[in-house]
Amino acid sequence: MRNSIIVSVAALALLAGVSMFSLMRSRDAAAQSGGVYINAVDLDIAPGEMAKYVELIKENGAAAVKEPGCREFNISVLASNPNHVFLYEVYANEAALNAHRATDHFKKYQAATANMVTSRNVRAMTPIAFNSKAH
Repeated sequence: MRNSIIVSVAALALLAGVSMFSLMRSRDAAAQSGGVYINAVDLDIAPGEMAKYVELIKENGAAAVKEPGCREFNISVLASNPNHVFLYEVYANEAALNAHRATDHFKKYQAATANMVTSRNVRAMTPIAFNSKAH
């Protein structure tokens, strides 16, 4: 009887340890992803419109990062195609992205660039890990 109690206690302790380890791993995974929502956008801009488009997207991005739910708004141009723009936007959640899309500055950007964008591919992404260091 005493041995079965010891085995039962040991099994419960092991189960508790495994459960605690699983919870810690889940918490660490959530910390890695930061519980964020990523909006990745590929855009092709009409030739001759790029200078004006860059001005407008920089204005929109600068305003976006002032929003409480926007963490990053990065703008890049494909090295092999100067008319291809890639936006990498990081928001606290999907609701924050939707709030961004409802702002006056986004609506202004969208209206002003509607005829400049010849192709758009928008992808929602889920982060696995963010790796960066201070500049």
